[in-house]
This record gives sequence, C-alpha cells and structure tokens, in this order.
Amino acid sequence: MGGQRAISVPFVVPGPSGVAVRDRLKHPSVEDERVLRLVGDHLGTLASRDLKARCESGLDHDNGQWAERKRVLTVESSSRWAGSLTKATHDQWGLARRAQLAHVRGLEAAVRLIVHRLSLPVGQKGGKRAPGGYRSRREWFAKSRRLRVLEDRLRSARADWEAGVVRVVRGGKRLLNSRHHLDAAGLTEEQWRERWRAARRFLAADGESGKRYGNETIRVSPDGEVSIKLPAPLAHLANVPRGRYVLSARVAFAHRGEQWRDRVTANRAVAYRIHEDTVRGRWYLTASWTLPPVTVLPLTAARAHGLIGVDMNADHLATWRLDVHGNPVGESRTFACDLSGTASHRDAQMRHALIRLVHWAERHGLAIAVEDLDFTAETTREKHGRQKRFRRLVSGMPTSRLRARLVGMAAEHDVPLIAVDPAYTSRWGAQHWQKPLTSAHRTPTRHHAASVAIGRRALGHPIRRRTAPPSAHRSDGQGHRTVQAGPGAPGREEPRPRVPGPRTRSVRAGRGAKAGDQRAQHRSGHMAEDETWLQDSLPLSFQERSH
Repeated sequence: MGGQRAISVPFVVPGPSGVAVRDRLKHPSVEDERVLRLVGDHLGTLASRDLKARCESGLDHDNGQWAERKRVLTVESSSRWAGSLTKATHDQWGLARRAQLAHVRGLEAAVRLIVHRLSLPVGQKGGKRAPGGYRSRREWFAKSRRLRVLEDRLRSARADWEAGVVRVVRGGKRLLNSRHHLDAAGLTEEQWRERWRAARRFLAADGESGKRYGNETIRVSPDGEVSIKLPAPLAHLANVPRGRYVLSARVAFAHRGEQWRDRVTANRAVAYRIHEDTVRGRWYLTASWTLPPVTVLPLTAARAHGLIGVDMNADHLATWRLDVHGNPVGESRTFACDLSGTASHRDAQMRHALIRLVHWAERHGLAIAVEDLDFTAETTREKHGRQKRFRRLVSGMPTSRLRARLVGMAAEHDVPLIAVDPAYTSRWGAQHWQKPLTSAHRTPTRHHAASVAIGRRALGHPIRRRTAPPSAHRSDGQGHRTVQAGPGAPGREEPRPRVPGPRTRSVRAGRGAKAGDQRAQHRSGHMAEDETWLQDSLPLSFQERSH
C-alpha cells in the first residue's frame, strides 16, 4: 500500500461558461454566396497578415502593438471587424503556445523514460510501476539512436518556447499536408483548393451588449434575417443603406432557439461565425454567448439520492446505479457509441450515448459520477512500447470532447456531475465487485465493476465491500467488521429480526422463533428450538463400547 499515490477528493464539476448553437443558412442565393466568399477571402487575408505580425512580435508584444495592429486593420475593414480579427489572432497565438508547452512536456517525459530503460541491463523485467530494460541489444541500440533524435527535438522546442516562436497554419496543418497526398485523401487538386480557401476565410464577429440585436457586424434579427457590415473596400456590394448586405437566406435555431431569441430581443451580446461546408455545399451560421456563473451544488447535496457510476471506454459507457450507501441497484446498463468513421459521425454517436445517460439520471433524480480523465500524456509510444493496439485505443478515446459534451448536457438538464480520481478504479473494481455481482443470469464486465468503484468513490465510500476483521482479535471487540455500519449506527449490535410464518424445514439458520435469543445459538443445556433434548457428554462410539 505504501507505493500507492494519494487519491484526490471528489468534486462537483461546474457548468459550462458558454454555449454555442449552429444552424444552416437555408437556400442562399447565388449573389449571397458570392458576397460571402468575397468578404471571407478579404478578411482572411487580413487575418493572415495580422497573425504574421503577432508571431513576429513574440513575447515582446504589448497593448501598444495590439492597438497599432488594430489601427492598420481598421483602414481596410472597419473598427469592429478589426477588433474581431485581433482577438481571434490573440486566441490562436495563445492556443499555439499551450500546444507548444504540451509538446515540450511530452518530449521530456519520453526522454526520461528512454534514459531510464537504457540504464537497466538488457532483458531485465519491469514491474507494474516501472518498466524494465529493453528486450534485446538490437532494440537497445535503436532506442539509443531515437534518444538522440528526441533530445535534438527537445532542444529545438525549448528554444522556440523561450523565444516565443510559434508555428501556426491558418486552415489547419492536416489539410495543408494532404496537399502532398491527394490520392490518399481522395481529393483532386481543385477540390483540395476549394477546401483550403473555405478553411482560411474569416467571417466571425464578437457580440456587443447594448447594440441592436447584440451584434453590429453580423446582425441576426429574431425572425432570422441575417445582415453583414461590409468592409470598406467592398462597400459597393451593399444592398441596403449604411454599407450593409442583407442575405436572402434565413436562419432558425432549432436547439436553444428560445434562449437565443431572448438574448437578441434584449440586445445582449451574441457572437456569430459563418462558414462554408464545401463537401455538402452548405453554409452554416454559429451563434455563441457566455453564461452567467452558477453556484456549484454542494457535494453532500449531489450525493443525497444516490448516483450513476460511469466508466468511459473507447466504444461504450459502462454504468451502474448506486444508492446512497454505495450498493449497486438493479442491473448494469451499457450505452454503446461507435467512434469510428468521420468526425461528425463520432460526435453524433457520442451525443446519442450521453443524452440517454443524462435522461436516465434526470428521470430518477440522480447525479452522475465520472473519472477525471486526461489521456494527453498517455499516448506516447515510449510509455506503452510495443502495445500498438493499446496506444491506438487510448489515442482514439475523445476524453476532452466527451467530457465537454457531458458537462454541457448535464448542466442543461440540471443533473449534478461528480468527478473522481481515476486511480485504481478498474483494478479494484474487478477485484472487489466483479465476482460478487456475477450470478447465473448476470455476468458483469470489468468495466461495469469499475463503474461501481467510481460510484462508491464519488459517494465517499471505500471501494472494497468489507473491511477485514482486526488481526489481533477476530470479533467486534476492536471495532465493527463492516464499513457499511459505523459505531454509532442504531441497531448495529441487535439480533436479526424474526421472520413470521409457518415453521418448515426450509427455514434458514437464525430465522427461528428464538433467533433473537443469543443463548439459543448452539449452547448446551438450553432449548435451541421447540424440542427439549440434551446431548450426552460422551460420543456415541464410546457409549457403545461401555455397554
């Protein structure tokens, strides 16, 4: 037990800080599409220039440089478009810095692991907590060469981090690299270029409270009319006064439409983004706004009616309902989600599984307990070695996206979400719960046993079912044997109640008429049941010999 790490305390997950909804721009005209492309291409060019200027300034960037960038962009667009461009650039640069730091930490972990394994004798076996040496001299030599490569990458990444140098691709690095592998991507050069242009367009505007419908740049009325403030060089495309273009396409948000309509009617800030899906040939509009901070429910209140323990896996969610005492109730449930295929298919499968889970919890007034998982440091090939299938499995689990989806859905339905430390839940769940929960008609998996362990940890109970009797004294003299009943629990030391009914031979021990009489439990000279008899002091074999 000394090698186990400390277990973090469970906590109630706060709700999301914002919300975003998306809907299709229905039936845009040819002129609408032409104007959107022209505006998006023009602003995309400005965004690329601004990102270049921001990356060149590096760590020396200050508010004065930000204001100067905004003044330069205002001349070729407008003050509001310039504000949205500079803010988007700042967010993109910050995201690149965070990804760069994660890359440095990943390289450091890989280098430490290789150095440790190279220091061990070849063929030395490892344990559960530390890997052993490499299996052969050939593997040892290959890893020594890889160590030099990783150290060189680490030096370069550290130098970039200290100098504030980031490398960002507007449009995405994956799409950029597919240009060199068009056959593998199943694209022609024209199709790729169309996607590349669409990905690099900029049609996003931040909201502003107090302005008409919460946004002066991209304005959407409560009845779904969309109008855009045109940049100065494209003002001649306006079809209404004051340099605006009103689209013939309308938008109607089916999800959270009432919330969005209440905000725009009250002139509260709403941010919008317009983008084109070149594969489907459609245009979409995304609306987003911030949510007011909500007081987090106390942990004791979240546990009041029990909860549902959830074990997240690559292709399903294993769940089990627990009462307030940590006992499994009913049968386990599995919510399947096929995470293969395209990103939209994976997202739809994930949402379908999560909404069924949330509806189950909402129907019974229960909380949901999940592991506070973070697999960003678990995908390195140096940690899991030759376990390619396991590395692929871990890499394919969208823990961050699934967690974000679950937090948003649970908050929408007022379902408390409790996060627990993921340490040892799978191992201890299988050890203490898989076999006891197995019956002739039920065979739980390790994942369902892990969901019970997660639920018990969220409730504040130990994962193991019972505490072992004291080593020095195997009775209740040094404390009660079970963890379910504390020393102050009423009725803990009382005898079991008598079950009324006819006396038959099928009555189990301890359920008779004198089950509450402690003297009647196998004591000589006292009536154990209805008959009166005394056993002789000598065994029957000795009595026969005496006769």
